[in-house]
Amino acid sequence: QVQLVESGGGLVQAGGSLRLSCAASVRTFGRYAMGWFRQAPGKEREFVSTISWGDAVTYYGNSVKGRFTISRENANNTVYLEMNSLKPEDTAVYYCAAASPGNWLSDKYNAHQYGYWGQGTQVTVSS
Repeated sequence: QVQLVESGGGLVQAGGSLRLSCAASVRTFGRYAMGWFRQAPGKEREFVSTISWGDAVTYYGNSVKGRFTISRENANNTVYLEMNSLKPEDTAVYYCAAASPGNWLSDKYNAHQYGYWGQGTQVTVSS
């Protein structure tokens, strides 16, 4: 069982930065691919970024590419999302998720492939 706890959300002005953290309570953290998704009111959950196990290959959604950076520290069981040049349209609840390698390789951009989720952290960007 994997438990995920996000932190670091908050209110920031447009153009500002935030760093989200996700702490995982599992001994085999390094064997999971990790992802960040977000959901704004009235919208579907959207893929933000993901990072593989092992060599930590990263992928990003088009709307955040060049502004957000995902990273992981296996020694600390933590994955991060550094968010820069924030825009009001980035406002959403951000969720951390974990996927087994098989599911991730099937479709890394699909939320249904991630079997474990955190409770979410609110990010609000004011204009």
